[in-house]
Amino acid sequence: MSDWIKKNGMLVASELGKFVEHDLIVDTGINLDKFWTEFASIVQDLAPKNKVLLSKREELQNVIDDWHREQKGKEFSSSAYKSFLSEIGYLLPEGGAFQITTTNVDPEIATIAGPQLVVPVTNARFALNAANARWGSLYDALYGTDVIDSEEGKEISSDYNSVRGAAVVAYATDFLDTFTPLLTGRHADVSFYSVVDGILQAGDTTLVDTTQFVGYQGEPNNPSAILLKHNGLHIEIQINRDHPIGSESRSGVKDIVMEAAITTIQDMEDSVAVVDAEDKVLAYKNLLGLYRGDLEDTFEKQGSMITRRLNSDREFRSPNGGKLILSGRSLMLVRNVGHLMTNSSVLDQNGNEVPEGIMDAFFTGVIGLHDLSGRSQLTNSKAGSIYIVKPKMHGPQEVEFTCELFARVEGAIDLPKNTLKLGIMDEERRTTLNLKECVRIANERVVFINTGFLDRTGDEIHTSMEAGPFLPKSEIKLARWIEAYENWNVDIGLETGMRGKSQIGKGMWAMPDEMAQMMDSKVSHPRAGANTAWVPSPTAATLHAIHYHHVDVSSRQEELINRQRASMDAILEIPLLGGRNLSEDEVQLELDNNCQGILGYVVRWVDQGIGCSKVPDINNVGLMEDRATLRISSQHIANWLYHGVCNEEQVMETMKRMSGVVDEQNTNDPNYRNMADNFGASLAFSAACDLVFKGREQPSGYTEPILHARRQETKAIGV
Repeated sequence: MSDWIKKNGMLVASELGKFVEHDLIVDTGINLDKFWTEFASIVQDLAPKNKVLLSKREELQNVIDDWHREQKGKEFSSSAYKSFLSEIGYLLPEGGAFQITTTNVDPEIATIAGPQLVVPVTNARFALNAANARWGSLYDALYGTDVIDSEEGKEISSDYNSVRGAAVVAYATDFLDTFTPLLTGRHADVSFYSVVDGILQAGDTTLVDTTQFVGYQGEPNNPSAILLKHNGLHIEIQINRDHPIGSESRSGVKDIVMEAAITTIQDMEDSVAVVDAEDKVLAYKNLLGLYRGDLEDTFEKQGSMITRRLNSDREFRSPNGGKLILSGRSLMLVRNVGHLMTNSSVLDQNGNEVPEGIMDAFFTGVIGLHDLSGRSQLTNSKAGSIYIVKPKMHGPQEVEFTCELFARVEGAIDLPKNTLKLGIMDEERRTTLNLKECVRIANERVVFINTGFLDRTGDEIHTSMEAGPFLPKSEIKLARWIEAYENWNVDIGLETGMRGKSQIGKGMWAMPDEMAQMMDSKVSHPRAGANTAWVPSPTAATLHAIHYHHVDVSSRQEELINRQRASMDAILEIPLLGGRNLSEDEVQLELDNNCQGILGYVVRWVDQGIGCSKVPDINNVGLMEDRATLRISSQHIANWLYHGVCNEEQVMETMKRMSGVVDEQNTNDPNYRNMADNFGASLAFSAACDLVFKGREQPSGYTEPILHARRQETKAIGV
């Protein structure tokens, strides 16, 4: 028992205990006894409630399975289905109108529309990159991506390509002309910028809307930066005639810097591989460093050692000569884990692992004290709030439990009521259908709702597993229920008064190398009324910010607020094959895609502890993968196996063949271990097979239990 310490009847992993004593509670005013006493009390009171909620999920699923079995051979009736869901308490009665009353919300969440990053907090370098992505170079984002094509001599090369550079400048100045136009002429024609009597002069003209000029750096007659503002987002024109780029500009412009990732979710859930005390301490330490403002990471890049830290705030002079200070960092939210998993770093009074979601809430609250104390110069929340995104909740009862948990944490560490703000991820079917009641329960602390196609589809498949075989994945995306689900989320958000108080978000663009496609399609998110949407990188955030200049989201929400709510009948329309027979080639192509994706992600998770990375798909297109991707793919194959669209022999053959493909795709990774060399010895291959062949029995189709078990095995044998 030397690796454990006893605390209030609990056993705590020694490394976690040391972290609490020597890092976490330092300067918080919380002594060690109080910390563990309060934590033990919350665990003792709430862990049994957590268990009851998980049992309720299973109970409802069993009843739904039975109903679908009874309906086999009968014509489907949506009204009968809805009545059934209401009878069993899956679909709850909707109450009257209300408006959320959340207070003390930072403008980055309440009123500024813009991109949102999600990043694994266990990777300090990535976490710092994301937090620092509040500002991004538009020139760099354009030059390094396919938004600027590579035709006619514009290809990216190791040396600077002036032809491509000219195309970048032309694109960026067109952006300025579109959203910050001049009374006469174009920004490209300006010979100098200056500030005269608080007005921006662009040569012999000025802005059409002079209020767009909000600040500058340098001297009024020779500024080094001009700060503009449009749709709530800042645009910085950087000027330096001695710079290689600035020297080629008539006005000396060397770059245009965009206010980009307004918010960042530091993630402890789907994008991480955290399975024990060692992993948990790493996650908490990095989060503490971010909130304390002292996290650093030193790494080698292009032969040089670089130390990355959080950016300082940015200082400008306002048009009247006063001081204007803007945050240099994204506002950070934290995604805790859901209600399902437990963690081995703490054993309760009965020797059981504690629910990890309870642990995350308590530790996040204490970590947040370091930001709220005012001791750090790099403040996260100026409004005095701690923002926690809670995933994978199933309906209002589970939201109510989370609110109770947050209130208990606030009481335990002497935080004002509703300091812990709640982000509700609308990614489970029972939450979607009862979203208004979920928001009602959390109306004093809710700051975020969003949609997530992958997890939502995974839950759709698992919930309706007995209903029949599902469409191919690409066709599920086009089914009627998806659009209704996406619109429903916005409709409920607007109905409940989230405009100007909360984020209504949309999901991830998964192809970080396909920025031209993103620019063509992701403008649909602000047009849909969402004031934030997820992007896979700081570069993508810089580019996606352009969409929020194209769309005034607040005005768009005003237009949408009185539209007819999306159809619940459409949401309940299960995307099944029906009587359609797929060809052998169609089935095999679907299996190839799914198996390759599963293996490509799982092998890094199990063997290397990488919870999110750019994984090449079957066509070698890099996709940002996390557990949500894995959930839909594994549930889809499990569904087809169960309904005889394919068989176990076919799936196993595909798994083995695709292992060779994945091995080949990872030949340049020195830490990679081949699966195809010895299938029996590969824990990663075994995990991938378990996810499929045992998919029907996994709780809600989640992947965590299998992944965690196999990763723990891998760590135990030290391979």
